[in-house]
Amino acid sequence: MKIVKSSLIIISLALSGLHAGDTIATVNGKNITADDAELFVKASAPQATFATLPNEQKVMIIDRLIERSLFIEAAKKDKVDESPLFKENLEKLKDELFVNLWMKKQMEHTIVSDSEAKDFYKKNRDKFKNPQTAQAKHILVETEKEAKDIIALMSKLKDKALMDKFIELAKSKSTGPSGPNGGDLGSFTADQMVPEFSKATFALKDGTITTTPVKTQFGFHIIYLEKLNPAEIIEFDKVKDNIIQSLRQKQFNSKLTEIAKELKSKADVKNLLDTNSSK
Repeated sequence: MKIVKSSLIIISLALSGLHAGDTIATVNGKNITADDAELFVKASAPQATFATLPNEQKVMIIDRLIERSLFIEAAKKDKVDESPLFKENLEKLKDELFVNLWMKKQMEHTIVSDSEAKDFYKKNRDKFKNPQTAQAKHILVETEKEAKDIIALMSKLKDKALMDKFIELAKSKSTGPSGPNGGDLGSFTADQMVPEFSKATFALKDGTITTTPVKTQFGFHIIYLEKLNPAEIIEFDKVKDNIIQSLRQKQFNSKLTEIAKELKSKADVKNLLDTNSSK
C-alpha cells in the first residue's frame, strides 16, 4: 500500500462552527467530513453529537474514521466486492434500504394537526403532570438515641424558631454532606429518595419535623419539611411536540398494519410453519 498522507485538522475541532460538509481529515485525497463523524457517533450513542464531544474524543473518532477509510481501500484492493458473499449480502442490504426508505416516506405522509394534539391533551390532561415535590432539610446521625435527643431539643419550637434551630443543629451535628448547608436537600420527588425517607417526608405538613427518627441504610434522619409542592398540570405548548410525535407513531403503526393486511390478501403467501396459513 502506498504511503498514506492524512491530516487531522485539530485546530478546527476546537471551534464550535463545524458544519456537516466541513472536512476534518483526508486519506489519500479522500475527504472525511464532520457529517461522517456525526453518523459514526450516532451509531453508538444516539443522544450524543460529535460537535459537543471533548476535543480528545473528537480526535479519537477521526482516527477511527481514517482507519475505516484505509480498511475500505484494502478491501477493494483485495477485490472483496467481487466475491459471492459480498454480492449476497449487498442484496440483503439493498432490501433493508428499500424498506427503510419506503417506511420513511409513509411516515412523512402521516400528519397530525395541532387541533388533534390539543384534543388528545384535553382528553388526557391528567396524564400530563409534573410530579409532587418536597422542599426539605435533614439531619443525619449514626444512632437512634442521637436522633431522639436532637428531636427533643426542638420539640417545643415552631415556625421560624424551629427552622432556625434545625439549621443550627444540622450544621453542628449532621454527618451527611448537606450538613454544612443546614441540611438543605433542595426540591425532590418521592422516587429520588430511598422509600423510608420519602414516605416520612411526604407525610409531613409544611414547617414541621419528623417526631421519631427515620431509619435508612445511611443512618437515622430527622427531616424538616419546608414546603410540599403539589403535582401540576403541564401546559399544552410544552408537551405539544411530544404528543404530535406520539400520535404520528401510533397512526403510522396502524397504517402499516392495514397496508400489510392488504398486501397479504393480494399475495401468494405460504407460512410453512403455520398450518392455518393461507392466501
